[in-house]
Amino acid sequence: MTPALTGTAPFTVTAARDYDPEVGTLPGMSLGRYEIDGPGGEAARRLFATGARHVTLPRPVDVTDPADAAWSVRALGFVGALSSMAISVDWQLHTGPDPDAWRDYGHLHPPTAVLGTADPAATALAWRSTYYICKCVFRYGPGFVQVRDRRYGELRRFTIDEPEYHEAIEALTDGARADAIPRAVLDDLMSEKLVLRFGDHLWWAPYRVRRWSAAPLVI
Repeated sequence: MTPALTGTAPFTVTAARDYDPEVGTLPGMSLGRYEIDGPGGEAARRLFATGARHVTLPRPVDVTDPADAAWSVRALGFVGALSSMAISVDWQLHTGPDPDAWRDYGHLHPPTAVLGTADPAATALAWRSTYYICKCVFRYGPGFVQVRDRRYGELRRFTIDEPEYHEAIEALTDGARADAIPRAVLDDLMSEKLVLRFGDHLWWAPYRVRRWSAAPLVI
């Protein structure tokens, strides 16, 4: 199974060497513009290797707009990859009026505003106050995939060893079309909110980690 969004148009971000946006404006701190034209995980690792510690997305991510769903899943996957490497992200997310919708995305680096809510800044503050790295992650083991999810308060842990689920996760990493994933597998993953659907596109919510930032029983 191959990722269904391989042909999604590239987008351009700006990057800086410091987490503080003001410091990033000082001479020698800006890394300029980077075109993201491949998998989000590879792009995030490349940016980290060049010294990037702060990245700015080109425009808001609106998960309420089905016409923009391809961008949404691509951008969310990229933000997840950046979050996994502790790279801060300047971005905005439009979730609509539900004041709790942000919790589905609360493992990602907090945006500057959660648009569509009654108080975008206050919702973003609630997000920041509960954020920590590795809040919803997955890792590969020998013959299995393990997911740890604390987005909703308690730890939910899943160990996935079925080959058809592994194929689905591989296809979903940078977003996929809904018809690219077997229906039974998709229904299972969506029932646990490990996959979210926007129009005809799907986003795999956990981001990948290669080593735990703390003892795994803690996170």
